[in-house]
Amino acid sequence: MKMNRKEFLQTLGAAGIAGTAAINGLDAVELFAQDTNKTGKPDLVVVRNGEPDVMFQNAIKALGGIGKFVKKGQKVVVKPNIGWDKPPKIPANTNPILVGEIVKQIMEAGAKEVVVFDTSCDNPKSCYQNSGIENAVVKAGGRMVFTDKKDRAYRKYYREVQLPEGIILKKAEIHEAILDCDVWFNVPVLKVHGGAKLTCAMKNLMGIVWEPRIFHSSGLQQCIADICTLTKKPILNIVDGYRILKANGPQGRTESDGVLAKLQILSTDIVAADTYALEISKSQTGLTLDDAKHISAGEKFKLGTTDIKNKVNIIRISL
Repeated sequence: MKMNRKEFLQTLGAAGIAGTAAINGLDAVELFAQDTNKTGKPDLVVVRNGEPDVMFQNAIKALGGIGKFVKKGQKVVVKPNIGWDKPPKIPANTNPILVGEIVKQIMEAGAKEVVVFDTSCDNPKSCYQNSGIENAVVKAGGRMVFTDKKDRAYRKYYREVQLPEGIILKKAEIHEAILDCDVWFNVPVLKVHGGAKLTCAMKNLMGIVWEPRIFHSSGLQQCIADICTLTKKPILNIVDGYRILKANGPQGRTESDGVLAKLQILSTDIVAADTYALEISKSQTGLTLDDAKHISAGEKFKLGTTDIKNKVNIIRISL
């Protein structure tokens, strides 16, 4: 039975979502209050008010379970944001508890191996360790792949691929881990960015490229959309919004640059995932689709939709 807006808001209040939204300053009430067709296959799952591992457990279950995305014997890549030498309390990188839980579930699904990597901006070894991601991955049975864009010896692990649909970016050197795996998961953290304005699922693909600096010199917003036309797309986008970086992105300076949001968004639609992330965090970031133009550019490539109210079947979970 479909509830009207008043009834749904009353339900949210009973569940404590409205109170949490007020505390965190997020636009959760508005987005959680939309009427949703909860029959059939969900396009997007958003979960609130839990710890990173528990939120993922609930979200992936709503999508049909990890076995829907990973088959026994497959080689799998998990691509979080590990770009910065920052601890988890400054949300410059993806939350390590979330990454560890994803790797754990993939291994339990029977994957042959799980590889985790990023093309870091700061010293890669420090990023891997101080983010907490390396420890979480190893503990869960995965393997970290080290790459250093400042050392040209690592360029041999990247291969050139064509991007025929790209407007500015017509080719790119992509890490072999992505090109050689069976499936890969895109696991960004939600945060602001000086150039791209929003860094989330689409922009996280810059971390699979050998030289991302070309994006900044050639037209960052369009290049982000261009790289997302890569034929080998992520099988699932998992947006970490446990802590959102609302200021001094993309790396942050202090803990006060982040806000504890306890949010997670899962979708196979990379454009819808970024649109929902932008909308639910705009009271903190002040961003609109006009700021993050790469999202609309991705929609023009038919990579997904920004019309999350009318074209996306959303399942909302509050823990």
